[in-house]
Amino acid sequence: MAVAVLVFVFVLTSYTRLYVAGTSASTIQNHQVEIPTPVAFQNLWGAYTPYFHAEHYKPPPHNCKINQIQRHGARFPTSGATTRILSAVSKLKSVPQTTLDQQLLFLKDYQYTLGVADLVPFGAYQSAESGAAVFERYRKLVSKGNIPFVRASGSTRVIDSATNWTAGFAEASSNAYQPKLTVILNESLNDTLEDAMCPNVGEPDEQTDIWANIFTPPIIDRLNSWAPGANLVPTDVISLVSLCAFESVALEKLSPWCSLFTHQEFEQFGYWSDLEKYYNRGYGQPLGPVQGVGYINELLARLTGLPVRDNTQTNHTLTSSPITFPLDRTIYADFSHDNLMIAMYSAMGLFKQASGHLDPRKPNPERTWVASLLTPFSARMVVERMTCRGLHKRLDDATDAELSESETSSRFIKKDTFVRVLVNNAVQPLEFCGGNEHGLCTLPAFVESQAYARNDGNGDFEKCYE
Repeated sequence: MAVAVLVFVFVLTSYTRLYVAGTSASTIQNHQVEIPTPVAFQNLWGAYTPYFHAEHYKPPPHNCKINQIQRHGARFPTSGATTRILSAVSKLKSVPQTTLDQQLLFLKDYQYTLGVADLVPFGAYQSAESGAAVFERYRKLVSKGNIPFVRASGSTRVIDSATNWTAGFAEASSNAYQPKLTVILNESLNDTLEDAMCPNVGEPDEQTDIWANIFTPPIIDRLNSWAPGANLVPTDVISLVSLCAFESVALEKLSPWCSLFTHQEFEQFGYWSDLEKYYNRGYGQPLGPVQGVGYINELLARLTGLPVRDNTQTNHTLTSSPITFPLDRTIYADFSHDNLMIAMYSAMGLFKQASGHLDPRKPNPERTWVASLLTPFSARMVVERMTCRGLHKRLDDATDAELSESETSSRFIKKDTFVRVLVNNAVQPLEFCGGNEHGLCTLPAFVESQAYARNDGNGDFEKCYE
């Protein structure tokens, strides 16, 4: 089976159909839009990168049969990012036009038109296209009595993502199967699809500021020479590169702001985004991974068919009911935020760095923690559960001993049942549970490997409130 967490696809073709953000599944409109040819640097926009497949999808081995899968899009800047962007733009626009370098002459007629936080139209399309792709890939798991179970965290853009996804799924099936958004999790209550339940969590500013102060000075000198008196600072550079990304996605054409930066500078910004994610909710933040524990425990419940065991972010009123948390579906689709995905990766054990924590002074070219690969717009993690003939992999005595009698007796905990995890289509090696050459772990080994989540974060959750 598979688990869906964030679902969007950024399609860069000549023309595509575009679903409109902020509409319900029953009132979706579509129209033709021209989408720009991909440019080399758009995959260097860190977490603001348009979705692209990290790899082409690899079907499981021929003797494996998938029996379950679990599975937000491009958006406007958040309110905080909007404030910082407008500050940087106003500094440049305050410079007399007669003193501007020709590289900045577009400012004469430039107007900032982006909204705040909501999905842009192309982001809405990404969600719908992704829903269609899930139906096409996993249609054998769907029947009249078993359609995807869909949840979303309670912010508007996440809800819009979910309803566009369900519309895309339904359309791909010629409306034979019409999944609905069944559960919306209140973000002011316990919510396993939100990363804001740890008041004592730290911030990544120390590490991101170190790197920004290293790579932005040449850019600041150049821009300040083009706009004498603008007096830009490192945070302004971060905001203007972000504006390049946000505006390109929103307007579906390359933003004029992108022409102000070199390929190398986009790479440097990409590393700034890597650091921001790593030290915000990733391994570099002591209380980052624990914010993904509740979701991991829900995932384990779905994979094993057993009730949720969790004492962190889980809403027990919802998870105790088969109406709001069924355990008998073949496709689950959950819609969340990119920072929650980072916490989930870290809680699960994905993308650990062999070289240690990311260095805020120098990028390691061998790192696997790359924000554009982990959480581009429309990022998705998929967990597939499958039965495989002839791939039985003996578990050692320690693994068996770790599983309680109730766990080993579950109808889903069998040694011919395997788990595979894909992040943006890339199969993860799953070394932490003995993944084989196909990225497959036995289900018991996968469950046993998630001790951090099963132990409610080993005391980290309590530290959130001490």
